[in-house]
Amino acid sequence: MTKGSTTQAQARAVLLLREAHVPPQILEVARVLQDKGHAAVLVGGAVRDVLLGLDAEDWDLASSARPEEVQAAFRRTVPTGIEHGTVTVLVRGADRPIGVEVTTFRGEGAYTDGRRPSEITFLRDLVEDLARRDFTVNAFAWDPIAQVFSDPFDGLADLATRTLRAVGEPARRFAEDGLRTMRAVRLCATRELALEAETAAAIGGALGVLAKVSRERVHVELVKLLGAKQPSRGLVPMHETGVWPHALPVLDEDERVAAIAAVDALPRDAALRCVRLLVPVAETRRSDVDAALDGLRFGRAERSRIAALLGAAARELPTLVDPIAIRRAASRLGREHVEDAIAIAVPTPEQTATLHAALDGAVLSTKELAVGGRDLIAAGVATPGPGLGALIERLLAHVIERPQDNDRDGLLARARELV
Repeated sequence: MTKGSTTQAQARAVLLLREAHVPPQILEVARVLQDKGHAAVLVGGAVRDVLLGLDAEDWDLASSARPEEVQAAFRRTVPTGIEHGTVTVLVRGADRPIGVEVTTFRGEGAYTDGRRPSEITFLRDLVEDLARRDFTVNAFAWDPIAQVFSDPFDGLADLATRTLRAVGEPARRFAEDGLRTMRAVRLCATRELALEAETAAAIGGALGVLAKVSRERVHVELVKLLGAKQPSRGLVPMHETGVWPHALPVLDEDERVAAIAAVDALPRDAALRCVRLLVPVAETRRSDVDAALDGLRFGRAERSRIAALLGAAARELPTLVDPIAIRRAASRLGREHVEDAIAIAVPTPEQTATLHAALDGAVLSTKELAVGGRDLIAAGVATPGPGLGALIERLLAHVIERPQDNDRDGLLARARELV
């Protein structure tokens, strides 16, 4: 930026930050710290998001006050991460205390495990604290009391060009914390940024450090990436920088290009989009799929949903044209997964119409039958026991073939014939 444009960008940043809604409890804590002679500023992603015109969440308050000074400044505090310089101040809320985290400006020693520094040095200087941060667009600071904006690493210029650039030496930043490689591609997707060339080139050398990071942390970043408006903005650099194999099974070029394009077209549903990235290898490389899902630590419900959508019935359903075959496949898949399976397959309009015509008003599970076990017992058609369940399954098979027969009297008559 030229000097004039820099001044204009700074003025616009101040205007946006003045208008941002910072929780009053955070302002209260910042004011108390400043009244006691300490610096207290807002840093991190919330400041960046305000400057991007987005709703800010998770405001981070940093201060020159050391942890013991923060504790001395307030009546109620909790040493939530005091060894790393973080103290939670409890501020009175409407019906319960509200916690405000305050983190001391700090410098960091060597990173030995790819995630955490071996030692922490508490600092008094804001710029030194910002110098340890990952990307220039995360190295802003806003003093909400004095209304002073700090941008020592020219992050505003990078925001203007939608560029993601490491603070200082990229290789060092990524070597310190392996998760930064995954966070980089996630920010490309969620904030619609592009990796600066030197920053992108440094990621490959830090993949060994990424391998040390817990799969849960990788999963958090991948889910955020897949929830973006256009995940391809992160998935493409994931492949180009070599991050992809650390989160997902490798696909050949045609499969990968098709999968990324399809993911962008799907609803903003991270699990559904993850399924589409796994579909190309779901049948031939099941062990790779299972390893990826194990590593990503999806919850039980999401894991069950993903398994159903990667199963044979989900793959088969969108290819069928015979109405009975369509209903049988949908029954095996489960009604709750049918529309997802169709969305993933992206059938032609004609195929979609055929599928919906076959499924319109159809019964796909025993729970949807017009009669249940109690009805059959009450009518004297069956008695409790294993045979009752088998009879109900046979009634379901009959109704899948003949949806019009799903009425109480007709099914009781049919059950008597089967018995």
